[in-house]
Amino acid sequence: MEQSKVYFTDFRTIYGGESMPKKLVRLVKAAGIENIDFNNKYVAIKMHFGELGNVSYLRPNYVRAIVDLIKDLGGKPFLTDCNTLYVGSRKDALEHLYCAWENGFTPLTVNCPIIIGDGLKGTDDIEVEVDGEYVKKAKIGRAMMDADIFISLTHFKGHEEAGFGGTIKNIGMGCGSRAGKAHMHTNGKPSIDVDKCHGCRKCQRMCANNGLKFNEETKKMMVDENNCLGCGRCIGECNFDAIDFLENNAIAVLDARMAEYTKAVVQGRDNFHISLIVDVSPFCDCHSENDAPILPNIGMLASYDPVALDQACADLCLKATPTSNSLLADHMHEEGFVDHHDHFKNTTPESEWQSQLEHGEKIGLGTRNYELVTIK
Repeated sequence: MEQSKVYFTDFRTIYGGESMPKKLVRLVKAAGIENIDFNNKYVAIKMHFGELGNVSYLRPNYVRAIVDLIKDLGGKPFLTDCNTLYVGSRKDALEHLYCAWENGFTPLTVNCPIIIGDGLKGTDDIEVEVDGEYVKKAKIGRAMMDADIFISLTHFKGHEEAGFGGTIKNIGMGCGSRAGKAHMHTNGKPSIDVDKCHGCRKCQRMCANNGLKFNEETKKMMVDENNCLGCGRCIGECNFDAIDFLENNAIAVLDARMAEYTKAVVQGRDNFHISLIVDVSPFCDCHSENDAPILPNIGMLASYDPVALDQACADLCLKATPTSNSLLADHMHEEGFVDHHDHFKNTTPESEWQSQLEHGEKIGLGTRNYELVTIK
């Protein structure tokens, strides 16, 4: 099988005092971003602005470097993301923009406009035919699909369901409109182990769909199957591992749907992908907090192949030594710890990440077979 090239550089800046954003630009140039014809074309840069209270999202400085490069190449870039399904500070375009501004992403700091991809209320989407195994038509934010060129800029970190939040997660889930996100989450519902539930209600406060109900008699949480969308947000909110999915393959199907949504977004047009393994929090930047990083800062990567890029990021993470005083380290020192030989699964045992890459390769999104090209 032919290999895809993934370009990598670490976070060392000993070579002439080069800044990290400049090193990122040098990396993406080496990876061939200049081979794309940007002249007078609209360029969507898909990223995550971070939930209010979370500080592990990518710094605007990295974004500005990519924006300036695209402008130098003649493109018309804009930053974009779609609204969220859950309660938070990004569930409609107004709150989403205020959140982005408060977290440092403004036209002045990043040198380009910010457009929320699925509009004011998350209803401005377009159905994109993908004819996948699970998705026939993907509901994608219209602004993403109106762009001539698509670039993903990803903060690689842990995730309570998908194992990690990488390029496929950033594109597939991130570009889905609110209806699209609900579509991807329709295969499984969580269950609650009442013996482990402490009745703290933390999970209930984060549910956007009234999918959890508190039993006043037992002082335990319950799932309302009529309202629950199966988004899995509650899993990351539970500190006591009391929540899991009823269907064993629910997360694998979610991963597959994300891969098919990703294909819907990138197929038929120029696309390029960048991922930074930095501040590797155990959970998604959708959380209104971020725990200590589970792994050290590893580096920056770029590729034309989103599957190869995610596989390379995962491989680098699995080789890294876990950081002390992190959720991963805590789990590894627990009595009865079961070592999955996988930092992401050891952090969140309910998660599963291989299937998104396996399915992505199966549907022709990319290949897991890659050559890592290191840039000093």
